[in-house]
Amino acid sequence: MDEVKVAVLGASGWMGRVHTMAYQTFPHFFGTGGGTARVVALVGGKSAALEDLAFRAPGAKILQTWQEAVADPDVDLIDICLPDNLHYEVAKAALLAGKHVFCEKPLADTAAQARELADIAGSKGLITRVGHAFPRNPVHDRAKEIIEAGEIGEIKLFKGCQHVDMYGDPLAPYMWRANGDLAPTGIVGDTGSHVFSFMEFLVGKVSTLIADNYIVTHKRPVVEGAELGAGTTLTGDEDWADITNPDGSNVLCNFASGARGMVDFSRVATGRKFMQTYEIYGTRGSLSYTYDEVNRLRFYSNDDPIGRRGYREIDVGPEHQTYGAFLPLPNFALGYNESKIIEVAEVIRSIVTKTPMWPTFETGHHICQIVDACMESSRLKRWVDIP
Repeated sequence: MDEVKVAVLGASGWMGRVHTMAYQTFPHFFGTGGGTARVVALVGGKSAALEDLAFRAPGAKILQTWQEAVADPDVDLIDICLPDNLHYEVAKAALLAGKHVFCEKPLADTAAQARELADIAGSKGLITRVGHAFPRNPVHDRAKEIIEAGEIGEIKLFKGCQHVDMYGDPLAPYMWRANGDLAPTGIVGDTGSHVFSFMEFLVGKVSTLIADNYIVTHKRPVVEGAELGAGTTLTGDEDWADITNPDGSNVLCNFASGARGMVDFSRVATGRKFMQTYEIYGTRGSLSYTYDEVNRLRFYSNDDPIGRRGYREIDVGPEHQTYGAFLPLPNFALGYNESKIIEVAEVIRSIVTKTPMWPTFETGHHICQIVDACMESSRLKRWVDIP
């Protein structure tokens, strides 16, 4: 049984906590045949939170800087759950130190940075992974099977969206996610990259696009200790900070295959706590998905007799090996934490078997190309080609 020793960076944040949990729980569902993991180091900014995490990861060292984790000879895998602007610097240092790297999205601030990271990893034979967990829900494997079997024919149109209302309220407090220095691409890299990962996984590469990025509320109150999803009460004495990255975007795109795409995403959709959908239209049929029915796919086929055509519901179930690892019955719903457990299990199996699995840093590079093109297109107000 191979054990991979992991350092989680940004361990006191939401994503760091999720990853720490996933490393410890995935063998309960997937067994130990693909290897096991041990969290040996935690790095984060809040000492009290880190002490609590250390209790949840017995024996883990509490380190003060990410540099200590990268230099630690006891660490095999660097897991990056840090603000966006640190991803490139930390991932590059880890790769040069000979560590495997699992980095939350977006992989880097620019496609050039992502390309450099993918090249370094390739030259050193290291396993890499980008945290695009949503497509690892088994229902999307079923969608990919249907597409690759030709059951919906040649894809002609992709429509996708993802919306939240984190900033629907103009008085919602300022957070690092709205800081163009800490998160240079804003919602484009944060939420848009999730939609782009579905596009890359199910349809293929994007060749050209035009985007309209926008900011809805240009200043927000600064509230000490404000966190994602937490309620706050304003006193009226707050300082106000400028929002310096996009709140949302509308995108039209063309795929290398000839298909067209229509995509929209935002963090200002009041009332939409989490809305994620896609529709894929082909010459023989179509697929439709919404996160509100997280393990259900809708499939339409022109092969059905006239008069009996319509969308049928497909509930992924235990016949899918990954779903069956968690639940014995269909339509019991695998949620977000399960998708991260699946993701972590695949990362460890990749390292143990020396077999890269989607999405690697190569995938991350293409998604960063799409993000780059959105930023450039909106700034120049024109179509932009993607190499």
